[in-house]
Amino acid sequence: MKKIYSIIFFVHFIIQSQLGVAQTHTLDTLRTDRTCEIGEIVVTGSRQETDIRHLSQSVSVVNRHRIDRSMQPSLLPILTEQVPGLFVTSRGIMGYGVSGGAAGNISLRGVNGGSARLMVMIDGHPQYAGIFGHPIADAYQSFLAERVEVLRGPASVLYGSNAMGGVVNIVTRKMVEDGVNTNLRAGYGSFNTLETELSNRIRKGRFSSIVSGTYNRTDGHRADMGFGQYSGYAKLGYEVTDRWKLRGDVNITHFNASYPGPVDAPLVDGDQRITRGMTSFAVENSYEKTSGAFSFFCNWGKHWINDGYTPSAGEGPQDDRFLSRDNMMGVSVYQSAQFFRGNRVTVGFDWFRYGGHAWNEYVASEMAGTITDLVDKQENELAGYVDLRQDIATWLTFNAGLRLDHHSRVGEEWVPQAGLAFHLPHAIELKISASKGFRYPILREMYMFPPQNPDLQPESMWNYEIAFAQRILNSRLIYGVNLFYIDGRNLIQTLPNPNGSGMLNQNSGRIENCGVEIQTAYHIDNKWSVNGNYSYLHMENPLVAAPKHKLYAGVDFSRGRWNVSTGIQYVGGLYTAVGEYESTEDFVLWNLRASFRVLQCLDVWARGENLLAQQYEINAGYPMPRATVLAGFNVNF
Repeated sequence: MKKIYSIIFFVHFIIQSQLGVAQTHTLDTLRTDRTCEIGEIVVTGSRQETDIRHLSQSVSVVNRHRIDRSMQPSLLPILTEQVPGLFVTSRGIMGYGVSGGAAGNISLRGVNGGSARLMVMIDGHPQYAGIFGHPIADAYQSFLAERVEVLRGPASVLYGSNAMGGVVNIVTRKMVEDGVNTNLRAGYGSFNTLETELSNRIRKGRFSSIVSGTYNRTDGHRADMGFGQYSGYAKLGYEVTDRWKLRGDVNITHFNASYPGPVDAPLVDGDQRITRGMTSFAVENSYEKTSGAFSFFCNWGKHWINDGYTPSAGEGPQDDRFLSRDNMMGVSVYQSAQFFRGNRVTVGFDWFRYGGHAWNEYVASEMAGTITDLVDKQENELAGYVDLRQDIATWLTFNAGLRLDHHSRVGEEWVPQAGLAFHLPHAIELKISASKGFRYPILREMYMFPPQNPDLQPESMWNYEIAFAQRILNSRLIYGVNLFYIDGRNLIQTLPNPNGSGMLNQNSGRIENCGVEIQTAYHIDNKWSVNGNYSYLHMENPLVAAPKHKLYAGVDFSRGRWNVSTGIQYVGGLYTAVGEYESTEDFVLWNLRASFRVLQCLDVWARGENLLAQQYEINAGYPMPRATVLAGFNVNF
């Protein structure tokens, strides 16, 4: 209880100190006399809507227009193109899967999300498997998103553990004006691939709703690589008054996936049946000088996995199946206020509980019908934090934050960050920041399988960054450059046990990464626009699935009934294996998407991927498909 009281005292102290300041200053809103135009509004870097120019950290935004033009059922391929420094592994035309042979591993600046070092959120709520700690890539679908905000760098002050390397926040769709909108999208193409999506959005007065469903499937480009998925999403909102809002949502996805093993050792019966669900409820308030929210969320998963066998190695069918049920629930409370001129303070409190039960169930041999437990644990996190933004002058904003996080097993972790945002003449923005990220060891590392170690301690890292951006030609041309250095310590690695035989998870690893990120976009005229990004990453300790070079250049054309988008992506120095058998891949992908409006409510579309028919691998032993084509229609009424 002493730990809980210390966190409550920490939050109470911050609130009282800020109220004390407020009594001696005149309340005022943030300055609005800046000579440059208002920038893009985001929520991820501060929990409330904020002009991106005021944040000292780097946030990339992929909006609904870009998502629609990409014509992808999954959000992750879109982020790989549009966000510098971010890369997602893949193994086929559709579906990422879990366990052996899985893809969907997200890396950002060489920090690996598959090791729970990168957080995916939906409307600010963490989304990861309670036992394994990593995101579930097949749950992040395009029909959910109004936009996606990617904070590149630690976000642990606001979001705690697992936000060590950054966050991907999916902001769900909404209906702004009164009316009813229904959309049906369907497509079919290579390898018997089918994509369908049906959504309905309603707004009437103070009430709003969104209901969506999707079904996707493919045979895959290799034998035993089928994938099928169906999902449903519903969100209801009600504005009680002009200042208070209620919202709640539920999202369930189920997929069946098969994985064929590497090409040199084909696998039989590698099958998965996965169900993931989430629900949340929130009460939000918004006044002229204060805003905040109380929210509750709950995520859960059910996994059934047959690891299969390799006949060429003399193996026979598996005697057992891996099953697990995991969950994560939490409460988040925060309130932001403007206490005096150019000031914004956010004070918050988080409670998380996560864990689950994993076991092997035998279906053959003399042990048929028996169960072997692997882990059955629950753990808690409790945290308080404060985030401060202060306009020192019309040309300078100061940002700082501090979090005190308590883990039920590990103890306390202090997490600071600070930065400056300079608003200079000629629409120039210059940002300097230093931020700490951390993550607690996950249940798998502590309690499951022979390398487990219950005495593991948290990992931590510091990110130092300088960012420059400018808008010219009446803001039609935007460009920016980021330089960053990452220093991470106590990373968990599996190494020989220093006190016995076998292997043991140990806090002995280090991250030392540095790099450059460049983004640009040019709106040439009403018909043509171009955009591009490039990232260079140097890693002292190479990581699988983190490319040294990543370049994307795209062109958009819109005239009359036609919309066409095309892009070239170059990936160089992509590690597919490290260590003694180190290997890398270089490849160039050309993608093309086009739509034509046949009627006011009917479009036809086509999408081509890897049209240069490149032969390449992202996951070692899993060659990617050559050129693929899908086409379909979109009905909107």
